[in-house]
Amino acid sequence: MRHGPVWRGASAMLLVLLLAAGCDSGDSGDSGGAGGEQSGAAGAADLPGDIVLASGRDVTGKGGIRQQLIEEWNREQERKGSGHRARLVELPGSADQQRSQLLGALQSGSAEYDVVNLDVTWVPEFAAARLVQQLPDKLVDSDVIESVAATARWEDKLYAVPFNSDVGLLFYRRDYLKSAGVTDTDLDQGIGSWPVVQRLIGALDAARKKLPDAYEKGWTSQLDASYEGLTVNGIEAFASASDGFTLTDKQGRYAGSVDDLKAGLDELRNRTEAAYTLPDAAHSDEADTLTDFAGGRTGFLRHWPYAYRTLHQSLPEQNLGVAPLPGRAVLGGQNLAVAKRSQRSVAAGQLIEFLTSKENERCLLDAGFAATRFSAYEDDKLTCKAVKPPGQATASPTSERTDRMPRDTYGRPGYARGTLLPALKNAVQRPRTPLYGAFSQTFTAELARLQGDKPPSDAQLAKDLHEQLKKALPPG
Repeated sequence: MRHGPVWRGASAMLLVLLLAAGCDSGDSGDSGGAGGEQSGAAGAADLPGDIVLASGRDVTGKGGIRQQLIEEWNREQERKGSGHRARLVELPGSADQQRSQLLGALQSGSAEYDVVNLDVTWVPEFAAARLVQQLPDKLVDSDVIESVAATARWEDKLYAVPFNSDVGLLFYRRDYLKSAGVTDTDLDQGIGSWPVVQRLIGALDAARKKLPDAYEKGWTSQLDASYEGLTVNGIEAFASASDGFTLTDKQGRYAGSVDDLKAGLDELRNRTEAAYTLPDAAHSDEADTLTDFAGGRTGFLRHWPYAYRTLHQSLPEQNLGVAPLPGRAVLGGQNLAVAKRSQRSVAAGQLIEFLTSKENERCLLDAGFAATRFSAYEDDKLTCKAVKPPGQATASPTSERTDRMPRDTYGRPGYARGTLLPALKNAVQRPRTPLYGAFSQTFTAELARLQGDKPPSDAQLAKDLHEQLKKALPPG
């Protein structure tokens, strides 16, 4: 794939004239104006007015980095006299509620969204339903991390552009390990395997009297079965137990086996044993686990990259460490897509290209997101010039900062290059299927049985899960 501008200046005008003249006017059902083909308005020129971008909450806070980037694009459009402005609409509720809102709005046309920020697991569903437009391959080039780039495609066609990524990480308390007599507390390059984590937890438990009274159990994670947290932890355990593990084929059909499921269940059960796991984890989401870890109740925490900035606001750098998860971690994040019915497809594509550019991916990284491009982590000459990320006085790496997040010599978050980038490169995707909602609901419901008073054996649960997944995702 090659990267290039999305129809700027004269090129954009030529495109509009060609489309208006009826060039390539046959409706294939999956091509879009942002891709230089058929627009959502049957080839008509962009209408003037706001480009509306619908998205979930920005974890960098109110007036955060996403809003700042949009404001910079608006200033650029004003200088050019394009007649377009972008407007961010943040959707309320959980991720599942946001998905339902977007599906309803795009299917009914009740909301005039031009760009939608999709969770990576939603892309196949929105693409298969023809709710978003096909985009040109050049929008995702070789600078985008390979594992991340794969989340933007469905059936070998590009329907979205990676905006910010996500990956499971393991945060840990250096001060607790030191109190327990662990001599090497610099684990940031990797802990190796889950048994190593369990041995370290054993050291903490043995030294309980030397730890703060708040300490209860070794680790916590998002194991609440009422949302995606248990699914994510389950996939991480399953992928760690079996090399090449997959539950779906390229068409999104069920392709698992009882043996693979049994191995994954054994790994998940081992990771969540009562001897190691905070009891509240079974009912915890992201906010709950952050609170428990920051409050000292555990020595280890599985969480997402944004926790790096958040936790450093309450814990000093010398007390907090972060490492890639042992085994395989799940890839998360959001991708930008052009709504099928957008009447401003060309400008929407230009907005997406701006938001996902090399410089602006560096801005997202500086603000606490996981960037999608190698250059944000590896190009020391690349800086965020367009905006001032939260907590920074300026974009200069030597400027005084108001946040407490450690940074390297070039102003990047301290863990970005050595820990975050390798974790992203090694990450696995959740099953890619237009029926992801049905998969996750089925998967979580079965895994939740492990938390009951009389959990089934791994063999029995593997057989049951296999049968239920075949119903939710009919095999080919």
